[in-house]
Amino acid sequence: MRRQYFGTDGIRGKVGQSPMTVGFALQLASAAAQVLVPKGGTVLIGKDTRVSGYMFESALEAGFVASGVDVLLTGPLPTPAIAFLTRKFSADFGVVISASHNPYYDNGIKFFDRNGDKFSDELEEAIEAYLVEGRGPLTKSSKSLGQAKHISSARMDYQEFCKGTIPKETNLNGLRIVVDGAHGAGYKVTPRVLADLGAEVIPIGCSPNGRNINQGCGSTNPDLLMVTVKGVKADVGIAFDGDADRVLMVDEEGALVNGDQLLYVLARGRLAQGALSGPVVGTVMTNLGLEVALKGLGVDFQRAKVGDRNVLAMLKKSGGSIGGESSGHLICLDKTTTGDGLIAALQVLEIMARTRKSLKSLVSEMDFYPQKTLNVQVPRDIDLTAYPAIAKAVSDAETKLAERGRIVLRASGTEPLVRVMVEGKDEAEIIALTNSLADLVRQVIGSV
Repeated sequence: MRRQYFGTDGIRGKVGQSPMTVGFALQLASAAAQVLVPKGGTVLIGKDTRVSGYMFESALEAGFVASGVDVLLTGPLPTPAIAFLTRKFSADFGVVISASHNPYYDNGIKFFDRNGDKFSDELEEAIEAYLVEGRGPLTKSSKSLGQAKHISSARMDYQEFCKGTIPKETNLNGLRIVVDGAHGAGYKVTPRVLADLGAEVIPIGCSPNGRNINQGCGSTNPDLLMVTVKGVKADVGIAFDGDADRVLMVDEEGALVNGDQLLYVLARGRLAQGALSGPVVGTVMTNLGLEVALKGLGVDFQRAKVGDRNVLAMLKKSGGSIGGESSGHLICLDKTTTGDGLIAALQVLEIMARTRKSLKSLVSEMDFYPQKTLNVQVPRDIDLTAYPAIAKAVSDAETKLAERGRIVLRASGTEPLVRVMVEGKDEAEIIALTNSLADLVRQVIGSV
């Protein structure tokens, strides 16, 4: 079915515009309740720090309670915390109110099943079908209403879970760490977990006011973190996005370390301990340098379509334990069920503490290939296979690069864009090829 509401990661949009309105949230809760737990059950609800989160939390709570569903409220916590807490408290499903790395004026709603996994396409489509039917919110009689309560232990439960993903003997004594919480959902838990492990923590981006989430900080704006790490002579910096399911890091010299590089550190660390299972999974946009470096270690590498959902599916299919995206959405399936910025960061810090190597030293073992990406605006959804001239140009460019590089042309799933990416060892060559391919896309598609 053609989706009206659910996108690649739940429902998202500008607050006050369809679908992100109070009325829709009320209907969504009622629809989800009727599809998932028509005879009653329990839902766990968390959120990030956006000012609109309180509004949507109240609307969802009302819709679920009116439908006979008990509600557990956690308050502001990272998205992966809700996946964990849904399992811990044996809820039938979990709900997160967040628009991740988007500005504060956006918000979103996404679901986890009882196992802490994101909803399947089939479940989302069943809820969509109920919404499309246009039924109003259900209100049961008083004797059948659900009840709502706050979980006072939620934050501490999640903090202890995160600490439990690294060996008990691990300590971060002597490490000075700058934490950029993006004024988002990880603003409180991350500094406290790191301090508990012995680190000296310098927080920035950890003072949310409801309107400053992701504003000039966090993993999408790491410049402040890079400057701060150098300025305070820290050993490492950690940056999250608004809901803390992504993480990027900064080495002791203030250089940014992206998700591909962190995935290499995780893979090599696990390999050294005999704890790496299955292939490492990236995406079609993952830097070629990672694939080459892993091949040198004798480690299989596989590419999924863009999106953490696709990485997760390939990990499960292939029996792999770690995977992720350049953006920092890293998945450690041997530790938890979904991408978790704090847990991924802890794995890297544990490797640093155990090997007594700096982040710069660990990352230097992987060559990062120069990569150039251009976004070409197109007038509508484009099927690139319908343009033989583009296919031939890509084929010719790939022949020219041979094993020295890689090309990806793909239509965006969310915007009217074609993304042109070229990477290789020769920066001048890849820039020229990227510009040439982008010009061709403009010429061919723009003339239709």
